[in-house]
Amino acid sequence: MQSKNLAAAAIVAVLGTFASVAEEPPPPPKCDVAAVMAEAQTAQKKAQSVGGEWRDLGKALEQAAEAAAEGDCEKAVKKYASAKSQGELGYQQALDQAGAGNPEYLSK
Repeated sequence: MQSKNLAAAAIVAVLGTFASVAEEPPPPPKCDVAAVMAEAQTAQKKAQSVGGEWRDLGKALEQAAEAAAEGDCEKAVKKYASAKSQGELGYQQALDQAGAGNPEYLSK
C-alpha cells in the first residue's frame, strides 16, 4: 500500500513539473526610461532653438524608443544619453559659431 502512495506522489510531482514548464514565460519588464527620454527631448529642443541640432540626434531618439518598446532598457538608456549629449553639444556649437561667417578667401 505504501509503495502505491509513493508512486502516486511521484506521478503528481512529475506532472506538476511539466505543468509549470508548459506555462508561458513572463513578459519582459517594462522599461522606465521616462526621465532620460525627457532630458534627451529637452536637449533636442534646446539645440533646435538655435539651429544646432545634429544630423543623428533624431535617429538616436528613434532607436532609443524602439529599444524601450522591445524591453531593452540598457540600450534605450544609452541611446537617450547619446541623444542628450548630441543636443547639448549641438546647442553649444551653434552658440560658439554664431556670427563666425566664412573666411575672406572664400568670397574672392
